[in-house]
Amino acid sequence: MRLLSVRLIISLIVGITLVSLAFSYYEVRSEKRGLTRDLERRAEVLAESLAGNIEPHLAKGSQKELQRIVERFGNRQHLDGVAIYNQKGAPIAVTTGLAHRLPDQPVVVAQAVSKGQGGGQFVHLDHSYVHIYAWPLHQQDQIVGALAIVHDASYIKAQTIQIWRESFLRDLVLVLLISSITLLIVRWSIVGPIAKAAQWMKALRTGKGSVTAAVPDIDLLRPLAREVETFARSLSAARSAAEKEAQLRDAAESNWTAERLSVHVRNRLAESRLFVVSNREPYSHTRRGRSLEVVVPPSGLVTALEPILRACDGTWVAHGSGDADQETVDKHDSLRVPPEDPRYTLRRVWLSKQEEEGYYFGFANEGLWPLCHVAHVRPLFRASDWEHYLHVNQKFADAVLEEMAGTEHPFLLAQDYHFALLPRMIKKKRPDARIAIFWHIPWANPEKFSICPWQRQLVDGLLGADLVGFHIHSDCNNFLQTVDRTLESRIDWDHFAVEREDHRTIVKPFPISVAFDEIQGDGVGKESIYTEKTALLRELGVNTLFLGVGVDRVDYTKGIQERFRAIERLLEKYPDYLGKFTFVQIGAPSRTHIKRYHDLLGEVEAEADRINWRFQTGKWRPIIFLNRQHSHKEIQRFYRTADLCMVTSLHDGMNLVAKEFLAAREDEQGVLVLSQFTGAARELRDALIVNPYDVEQVADAIRFALEMEPDDRQNRMQRMRKVVKENNVYRWAGNLITELSEIRVEKPGHSEANGNRVASAI
Repeated sequence: MRLLSVRLIISLIVGITLVSLAFSYYEVRSEKRGLTRDLERRAEVLAESLAGNIEPHLAKGSQKELQRIVERFGNRQHLDGVAIYNQKGAPIAVTTGLAHRLPDQPVVVAQAVSKGQGGGQFVHLDHSYVHIYAWPLHQQDQIVGALAIVHDASYIKAQTIQIWRESFLRDLVLVLLISSITLLIVRWSIVGPIAKAAQWMKALRTGKGSVTAAVPDIDLLRPLAREVETFARSLSAARSAAEKEAQLRDAAESNWTAERLSVHVRNRLAESRLFVVSNREPYSHTRRGRSLEVVVPPSGLVTALEPILRACDGTWVAHGSGDADQETVDKHDSLRVPPEDPRYTLRRVWLSKQEEEGYYFGFANEGLWPLCHVAHVRPLFRASDWEHYLHVNQKFADAVLEEMAGTEHPFLLAQDYHFALLPRMIKKKRPDARIAIFWHIPWANPEKFSICPWQRQLVDGLLGADLVGFHIHSDCNNFLQTVDRTLESRIDWDHFAVEREDHRTIVKPFPISVAFDEIQGDGVGKESIYTEKTALLRELGVNTLFLGVGVDRVDYTKGIQERFRAIERLLEKYPDYLGKFTFVQIGAPSRTHIKRYHDLLGEVEAEADRINWRFQTGKWRPIIFLNRQHSHKEIQRFYRTADLCMVTSLHDGMNLVAKEFLAAREDEQGVLVLSQFTGAARELRDALIVNPYDVEQVADAIRFALEMEPDDRQNRMQRMRKVVKENNVYRWAGNLITELSEIRVEKPGHSEANGNRVASAI
């Protein structure tokens, strides 16, 4: 209540002060305007009068008489002096004491001579504020000079300052009186009733009071109190209904939402906590000038896992990569996120440039990435990179173990190929932990994976997890076959599990997806889509009938060059599309300081330029390559307006671009051309499935997409959107947590050292 009183008084003081200042400002401005107009009128009248006396003597050339005239008029009130100038701006006669203060030729004097009319100007002369009025002097209808009347204008400022002073004192007294009276009224009539109302409302909000209790006897706030009582009843009923609905949804097979996922996770984790490990952090801090800016990466992983961590107050361990990340953490390298509503902990792990270069860019992206993708790029394995990879995995494992201290039966979700060794490191120290790792990229067949000099260590590290997840079933097969050829173990092919050193690891596919409802468009109609497409083409500077789009990182696995060659073949084979079809490739530069990626960016640009040079005419180009980062909002415009979207990856674990495109097409239009080598091709059967290496087939698919009947196009889109909506990213996360929660793990206190590992249902 005291804070309320202080705020009310401060608001009142500020309000009265602002109003008073506004009136005072208006008063001062009016007074100043009046004094200024009066001075200008007096100067004009005096100038006209003096000009009649000066012009005859000017014609005679009597400089002595002219000096006498200016001296005689230089002693009037507020008049600093008079000056007479010839046609060239040189002074002829100037009042004593004014000559050294005036400039050689005031601007108004030159204007009076050139324009033939009088004019005034306020200026500062030797720290004095004066008004100079110039009047042209004539001789036989010719302008032969000018007269300058200089008035002291400092009295105008003095009078305005006096008005401000008087207004301030008056307003101060007024504010003090009104504030004192208001404070008494607040204390006697408002603070008490508000305190009673606040206590009653708090009891209703926290559930400690009954909504059926009598309304407090507060005469002043009785109407508000009764409305709050009604609102409290509605809120209580809504909470109960929402909880029941969430429980029903958890038991039934309906669409998954962030809310349903939160309830599901709370039920599965019970009293335990969830820990997530990933290379990319969900929030980073960067410095913009003197301020800090929070950056949220456009990641489906963040969308999927945040509801889980919020529901169980979990911890996310990630690499602190922002240039201001260290400024925002506490002594434990942690902070609470999201910034606007802290619900879980972000623990940042710091890596040196050498560690990041060796672990991430080296072993992970020059070694494992090309190894696991069929993209005909030779993987590079260096012993130094492996040492960094091993060291960084241990550094993350140590951070996770620190965060897990004091938590019984923790859940851990490790993400991607950056942390293949981490599950075994954690399991050795915390056998009671339930550990899952999701491998977001494909898994190579055993023959290809054997290229890696450290394949045994990688596979053994992954088998430290209780659950290993991939996007599709064939990757699970490849992994189990690799295990079979690499390590001594027993594989249960019926249940897709591996038994090794008294530990069981389940291997299952969990096809990841997108947050369907969050990606959907704005419910715009066909007319609005047409308008948006027209505006987009105008911004791109092209005239075309059909628009295609591709959205990829510039990566050799994405088949961007193969895509361009298919467009070239389309225009060769079906020249009717010349001038009618334009393809926009949004290509975000990626890992460009790795030589292969740097070279690839130049190759893609060169290929686009070659095809454009061959076919472009006027304002039409067949390919527009936008090689910069685009925001989610910018990409959505292309998704909504494109006639087709091309996903021609040479090899991809899933490829979420295909699903994002479908989720964005609320108008149920557009065609998806999809590579058969993507995980998404297993789910999206109504896409035009192509072999990206077959240029003829892809070119024909583009033509078929552009000429597809509207009903066929809509039916295909409806079926694919249904698949993406039902199997969204929240279902993916829910299935992962469900599977992990049903795994039997060792009781705490049992370790490999005592040789007495006992499996127990937790």
